[in-house]
Amino acid sequence: MKTLIASALAALLCAAPARAAPPRSTPQRIVSLNPCLDVILVNVADKDQIAALSHFSREDTSTIVDLAKTLPSTSESAEEVMSLAPDLVLTSQHSSLATRNALDRLSITTALFGEPQTIAESIAQVREIAALVGHADRGEDLAARITAAVDAAAPPQGSQQITALLFQSNGFSTGHGSLLDELMTHAGFINAAERYGLVGWGNIALERVVADPPQILLAGEARPDKPTWADRILRHPALARLEGRMQRATFPDRLLYCAGPVLIEAADALRRAHAQLRPSP
Repeated sequence: MKTLIASALAALLCAAPARAAPPRSTPQRIVSLNPCLDVILVNVADKDQIAALSHFSREDTSTIVDLAKTLPSTSESAEEVMSLAPDLVLTSQHSSLATRNALDRLSITTALFGEPQTIAESIAQVREIAALVGHADRGEDLAARITAAVDAAAPPQGSQQITALLFQSNGFSTGHGSLLDELMTHAGFINAAERYGLVGWGNIALERVVADPPQILLAGEARPDKPTWADRILRHPALARLEGRMQRATFPDRLLYCAGPVLIEAADALRRAHAQLRPSP
């Protein structure tokens, strides 16, 4: 079967136009090649419109893992995508360039999306995808829910800002300039990553945190059923000895990587963490 698909693909690549035309009607067989686009797609499309999601959405770090396991998935090869006969493929800048080029040559309609760097960009992306799949009204509804969750995360007027650090497996964190940094600021936090010298995404040494702890550590969840060396930092006894100087709240790693609907849960996690340190009225 794979040989037949590969042969057909090779023949089509030679004859196909360079670029697909935009869809003229509501797509009925949509394939997504990116887990963050998957999350938006399942929120705005009918289930029977979805021909396949990316295989990443079946992993534990996905916010839609249970739903994703009920839908077909693809590992992103052009042969797999072609066999699904899609009329729209959602791709990202992180999708395989070889696959993207092959789909263009095959005249399969694709839509390429970047990675939102702000809350506003993420909401715009939600609206664009919803319109593409023929459900602009669902895009507006989802945009309103994201906006409401972000607004609800803002602390009461006059609340003191709190220093906080996102701290995940292997000390992974984010500094100034990321979407999560914007969300933290909106939720009343001062991102402590900057004082450890981190800009963008990267790792912060445990020693730096212990020597100069933030008021609250937004820590990932170590998985007792799947222990890893990277997770050991989250259970390190040095962090426990900071009790009284630093509080700790849970910020699951599944909320780190995507925007769109994931912002709703992320904003709520930050709202609860901030309330944990606010004095009672």
